Amino acid sequence: MNEYLSIFLSAMLIQNVVLMRFLALCPFIGMSTDVKKSTGMGIAVLFVTVLATAVTYPLYNFVLVPMGLEFLKILTFILVIASLVQLVEFYLKKSAPALYGSMGVYLALITTNCAILAVTFDVIVKGYSFTESLVYAVGAASGFILSLLLLAGIRERIKIAPVPAFLKGTPVLFVAAALLSMAFGGFSGLIK
Repeated sequence: MNEYLSIFLSAMLIQNVVLMRFLALCPFIGMSTDVKKSTGMGIAVLFVTVLATAVTYPLYNFVLVPMGLEFLKILTFILVIASLVQLVEFYLKKSAPALYGSMGVYLALITTNCAILAVTFDVIVKGYSFTESLVYAVGAASGFILSLLLLAGIRERIKIAPVPAFLKGTPVLFVAAALLSMAFGGFSGLIK
């Protein structure tokens, strides 16, 4: 149990896909305009990341490796992720049309979200078992949600803050993201 907690916290805080590895910056900036959008995007990414890991892990280990087709890993993983994003898109279109409309192009960008692809590759490179892979995927996606929500909260505060004219808009956003990244750097010694 301790090992699973270590994997989860490491994926969420120490190796945060957005703030420490600088992946998935497009949805990080684009979908962090408010907390509701960030939550919706985060849940969609969580769902796709965990499902993609659950599908690609056995596909790689029990189909591609035995057949000597490891070189098809990128193509196979992207096809799996794209299919899962389509399922999420259909579901949101039916059950939450307002959220679907507010996500716009960013929902389709989950397909090419390098963080999801990185997680599916990480579990193979790190040699995790299936259960460890799922824990890692949940931790990485939770880290994505955490970073989105933190930036969304900061952006809501920035709207009412007296920001100097030369920093208004994108510059203050990148300063805030950089400070968040530095703060997450403090977690680097948490787990050895």
